Amino acid sequence: MALSEFEIKRIEKLVGKFVEGQQPVCHIRRQLEYTFRISKQSFEILEVRPQHNDPTKIQEIPIAKATYIKSRKLWKLYWMRADLKWHSYKPFPESSSLEKILEVIAQDRYNCFFG
Repeated sequence: MALSEFEIKRIEKLVGKFVEGQQPVCHIRRQLEYTFRISKQSFEILEVRPQHNDPTKIQEIPIAKATYIKSRKLWKLYWMRADLKWHSYKPFPESSSLEKILEVIAQDRYNCFFG
């Protein structure tokens, strides 16, 4: 089931603020920037940078994903592994709090999200 309009606005506000706090200093933003997108019941945080072998092309690299399970009122957290598939973030796989999910991503204790 898709997110409600209220839930989407809340995600836009919280994740938007989180992503803004992760941005590098202004003079680096042409080389590295973070953004997010919402799709169905999930949001993804993405790293945006020029492609290494062709700087004229911009690539979006997914680094974190959270999916809301409405029936359980629970967020599940995922990270993108080298196999380019989403995997449950085993140290902290789920939470009822979106703020806690963002806190875990920011701490990145095991260098899974921001390297």
